[in-house]
Amino acid sequence: MDAMMFHGLIAVESAPPLELPSAPGKAVPRTYPGAPQEVQPPIELQPLSRTPRSNKSASASRINFATTSGAGKGSQPGTTTITIFSSGPELEDQSRPGTPNSRSLNDDSANSDSVEAMQSIMEPYMNRWRLLAMCLICFSNGMSDSAPGALIPAMEKYYSIGYAIVSLIFVGNALGFIAAAFFVDAIRERLGRAKTLAVGQGLISLGYIPMIATAPYPAIVVGFFFIGFGMSINLAMGNVFCGSLSNSTTALSMMHGSYGIGGTVGPLLATAMVTVFEVVWSRYYALSLGLTVLGGVCGTCAFWSYERDTQQHLGSSGGNGGQSGSAAAPKRNWRADVTAMVSALSNRVVLLGALFIFAYQGAEVSISGWVNTFLMDSRHVHDGSVGYVTAGFWGGITLGRFLLAPPAHRIGEKLFVVIVVVGACAFQLVVWLVPNLIGNAVAVAIVGLLLGPVYPCAAAVFMRNISKQKQVSGMGVISAFGSSGGAAAPFTTGLLAQAAGTFVLHPIVIGLFVVMMVCWYGLPNKPKRSE
Repeated sequence: MDAMMFHGLIAVESAPPLELPSAPGKAVPRTYPGAPQEVQPPIELQPLSRTPRSNKSASASRINFATTSGAGKGSQPGTTTITIFSSGPELEDQSRPGTPNSRSLNDDSANSDSVEAMQSIMEPYMNRWRLLAMCLICFSNGMSDSAPGALIPAMEKYYSIGYAIVSLIFVGNALGFIAAAFFVDAIRERLGRAKTLAVGQGLISLGYIPMIATAPYPAIVVGFFFIGFGMSINLAMGNVFCGSLSNSTTALSMMHGSYGIGGTVGPLLATAMVTVFEVVWSRYYALSLGLTVLGGVCGTCAFWSYERDTQQHLGSSGGNGGQSGSAAAPKRNWRADVTAMVSALSNRVVLLGALFIFAYQGAEVSISGWVNTFLMDSRHVHDGSVGYVTAGFWGGITLGRFLLAPPAHRIGEKLFVVIVVVGACAFQLVVWLVPNLIGNAVAVAIVGLLLGPVYPCAAAVFMRNISKQKQVSGMGVISAFGSSGGAAAPFTTGLLAQAAGTFVLHPIVIGLFVVMMVCWYGLPNKPKRSE
């Protein structure tokens, strides 16, 4: 009975099926006398129009919001146009990231957010042949530069001249290097790297002609001028090519190591030709002429497609190489080229690097050119075989550039150069103060061994701290100053040796080592890229 009563009080029913809510009704517009209703049309955005780069500060496009309000003068009643912001070439340029072809306003490439794809010795494929061609050219240059140290006594005897007059060949060589610094970048811009190397090798060949013909001594000095001009061109091209590779220290060591091999072979051949075979000193340069022609042919063929390969490498690496390859490079005038060189001189890295190479090459050429004469005068050695000491010096340079490059890369170029220059100064004192011919010959070879990796390490540091746009002109200036040091120091040594004695070689060389350390301390230590 209780259940019957409970069932009468409560009814159990099933839940109704779920139904989706209906759409809300439209809002009824209401008008209030105190607040007039404003009808807001939808906002429409106008597309931005791309405009070419221009220096004029003009707005290219606008984004407008149209709303209704009270009537204004010169406009429809109830409509007001409000400009939120404007977009022009300046804002577009500021919002775009940098590209590999963008020019930085200063010399510090680290301030740019652009990253350029770096080549290597093996990629592109032709780079390995280009490096071999540059090694052959540097081998020929080394044979030419190292020969005067062994040939100076024969030249003095042939022309009946003294130390001061025979030193003019170093001056002529330096003037050629300095003159080339004004034109090397302009020649490269107009002709490309392949034809530029051909021009440089052609000038060197032209300089060998009066030497082979044993012309009067003024013609010999002029010939050294053309040799210096051509060497400055191919040296700048080689430094820029090897320094722009990802493994620049290795490439530069190979290139300048080949120069050292030529410097080792040159005195050996020159001394053997003059003393053993008793050939006239000028016939040595016939061999140098043949190697120069061969190097010019190989370099021209290897670098013939360099610009095209560079653009393809940039394009495959995500750069805008294709765009820049289609656009023609702007023509430059000679005034702009001279201005670029002067601008490079205003760069701290270029200026300190030029002074550093000035002192380095001055010490190197002074030792190579006058150590034989010092040993003949101070150690009383009159045998022509003393010319082999110069070969030992260049042999040490060659071994240093090949064997000491890996430690330099691990330790760091900045610290490594300090260590080897201090060691070279110590062994130069041994050559000066220890009166023993064998000990002096060994010490001279060790000085060459320690000086060998200095130039490749310095070139790698210079290339990392000079902007891409100023690398060719900057390295041309550095090479020119280096050659001027290679003329000023030996020429000064010859003048002082004529008046006081050949012992002046050693204080001059040690003083140049001190100048190197001062300039090296002022150079920035930018870390090397690893990608």
